[in-house]
Amino acid sequence: MFLDRDGVINNRIIDDYIKHWEDFKFIDGVLEAMQKLSLIFGKILIVTNQQGIDKGLMTENDLNKVHAKMIEIINKNGGRIDKIYFSPYLEKDKNVYRKPGIGMALQAKNDFPSIDFTKSIMVGDSITDMQFGKNAGMLTVFISGDSDQIIQNQELIDFRFKDLYSFAETIKVNDTKIIQGEAEV
Repeated sequence: MFLDRDGVINNRIIDDYIKHWEDFKFIDGVLEAMQKLSLIFGKILIVTNQQGIDKGLMTENDLNKVHAKMIEIINKNGGRIDKIYFSPYLEKDKNVYRKPGIGMALQAKNDFPSIDFTKSIMVGDSITDMQFGKNAGMLTVFISGDSDQIIQNQELIDFRFKDLYSFAETIKVNDTKIIQGEAEV
């Protein structure tokens, strides 16, 4: 499972970045969700665009400190993150490592050769996340209550949940099929 970070795991800061741990706030239910998802998925990988680095607003070291603390707390609560991939590149640069490019997915495949994108899920809160998932051949799960984005981009969204906890509560794995309610994909 591939997860976006901002807006899925932690509260997104509008027009700013999580530059220090003090800025980071887990979304309600995320720690419980991560514990549940850790029992279901073989690998849990975060893929996150962090252009605040190339903008000079934070350093890779700042980001690594935030991620280390985030992982520590998730682990203490029975969850896990197997690896975090981030893109420091500016949106305007259209770098393949920046979502919706699939560079981070290819890095993950290199690190974990058993990954099969056709049996993987991308969970995110932006259309860029959904494009990333589709570009790599994954199922997509949109975390949002914004129905306008859903209506305009239905072809990119396989499932929608209000938050990661709702997704974790609903998902069940049966071999490689995902069963959501009565719909089977």
